[in-house]
Amino acid sequence: MTLIPATVPLPALPRRRQLLLGTALAAGASAMFQLALVGMYLNERAAHKNVWLTENTIPLTQPNMMLGTLVLACVFVQWAVWAIARNERGQSFLALGVTLLLGFGFLNQATFLWTEVKMPLTSVEGPLFYATTGANFFAIAASLVYLALMSIRAIGGQFSSRRPDGISAPALFFYVNVAVYAVIWLAVHIMK
Repeated sequence: MTLIPATVPLPALPRRRQLLLGTALAAGASAMFQLALVGMYLNERAAHKNVWLTENTIPLTQPNMMLGTLVLACVFVQWAVWAIARNERGQSFLALGVTLLLGFGFLNQATFLWTEVKMPLTSVEGPLFYATTGANFFAIAASLVYLALMSIRAIGGQFSSRRPDGISAPALFFYVNVAVYAVIWLAVHIMK
């Protein structure tokens, strides 16, 4: 019988990624909810194609600018993830700040679009238009709040190259909601 001496170090266990896994599950649930709303919107549009958007119009300028803003925000949030993984804290904070600024720009453009459309809830397409775009609005807002909270924790020194999950997790949630907005942009704003 052999005994292992006490001086032999224990093998290093892989680091758990609960934050990233939980965020991935929440992002999947958010995406499924929003895509279900898009499916309901498309189903109703196919059922009422003779009267769909006959009295209301949806301009294209704001949705196109909103998509461009979100794509640019994705570039900056990826820069923040890259920078925190390499201990470039100043670059990470700059990228996070610009991402939050662009995200709030998206929210501002969405509210402006709703005021421009002025679609009544009594119309056939009104409730589904506001439900679909509103769900994505609140999902993007939630991802910005999540990103802001994790940015505050990063400023406090809790995340670095040893623990970059705190920045990559809200970035994942943000990416998923931007991808869902791209589907909404195509299904609701472009295909009309």
